Amino acid sequence: MIPRRRAFGPLFLTLCLPALAAAQGVEGRVGRFYDDVGWDLYRLGFSRPLAGPIAVAYSGSYMARAEGEGGFAGLGLDLTAFQGTTNGPYLVLGISGGLGSPHDHSFSSFWGSWSGGVGFQLFPASALAVGAEARWREMSLDARDGLEVSAGLRLRVGGGGHPKPAPAAAPPLPVERAPAPEAAGGHRTVASALRQAVIATATDAMGRPYQWGGTGEDGGGFDCSGLIQHAYAEHGITLPRTSAAQAGEGREVKRKVESLAPGDLLTFSNRGGPVTHVGLYLGDGRFIHSASRGVQVSLLSGDDPYGRWWYQRWVGARRIISDDAGAPPPN
Repeated sequence: MIPRRRAFGPLFLTLCLPALAAAQGVEGRVGRFYDDVGWDLYRLGFSRPLAGPIAVAYSGSYMARAEGEGGFAGLGLDLTAFQGTTNGPYLVLGISGGLGSPHDHSFSSFWGSWSGGVGFQLFPASALAVGAEARWREMSLDARDGLEVSAGLRLRVGGGGHPKPAPAAAPPLPVERAPAPEAAGGHRTVASALRQAVIATATDAMGRPYQWGGTGEDGGGFDCSGLIQHAYAEHGITLPRTSAAQAGEGREVKRKVESLAPGDLLTFSNRGGPVTHVGLYLGDGRFIHSASRGVQVSLLSGDDPYGRWWYQRWVGARRIISDDAGAPPPN
């Protein structure tokens, strides 16, 4: 028979791996739970946006008695409000449960808990947050309750993130939709018409705010991959949710401005690693994307001060709509 405390690790992986696959944040925390004894707290979790300013986090935690023997291990679920991409306070409400013992490490008793409180976070880097929380926690085992304080780091992953903008951003560029290529006989091809329709949907979102995890639902904001997914989905083209996954769609295009066509997906990397940002090419060196100033049009140029910042982080392009899309079958 496998000891209960050894079985906790596989149980945590079984329940949390599906959440990890869709996670857009990884967080680790340490702290102290102050009841009549005092417990050291360790927590590792994965988070993702849920709806609007609400996010959900799944975590595994361990509490060890500060003096003497005793420990609690368990799984938890937290809901947070306003814990997005800006510095400031947020709210948190959680439930958790597991196995433990207040006097030894037998993990022989079941326990449940609820907690609620406030936190404060700061973003020293675009994909990294540091913060602190204070919660009131009540546990079912021995009717324990008290104040819990913790500090931690949160790392954003996947497509929810975007590169930190250039220090001096240029004024917003006007939207100028490039003319669609023409086929023989002077008529637009079906593929070019579809690309222009995707562009029109994206540019209709101009001025909407940046929102981490945002998909434009109910008139809300977008993150970078949310805007791209929305623009294509409106015309029957399904793309993955994250920028890293979108970077594998379609056909690769040479990383040269002259090789691009309106409607191509542009991929960017803030530090040369995995793709962290995406945009939609409009033509004439311009692309539309959702960054820190919201949905905007920027230049992909090594000569423009703001455009150069993006150009240096441009790592690739993908043609989502093939040139023969919608073409009639051969005779």
